[in-house]
Amino acid sequence: MIECKKCCQVCGILLLILGILFLLQDLEIWNFWNINWYTALFILVGVGKLAMSKCPECQAMGKK
Repeated sequence: MIECKKCCQVCGILLLILGILFLLQDLEIWNFWNINWYTALFILVGVGKLAMSKCPECQAMGKK
């Protein structure tokens, strides 16, 4: 899996947001969804892969 700096940063930000949302759910501060952590992780990985497939920098790095 080869990622450019931009895609890696976006995936990191999304992972941080997802982690904070699950922390708020675990602390019973904000319970707004009823999904498991692994479902959210699969969605995050899918979004990251889709973004990498459309990113010209990632495409150029993969061809090396």
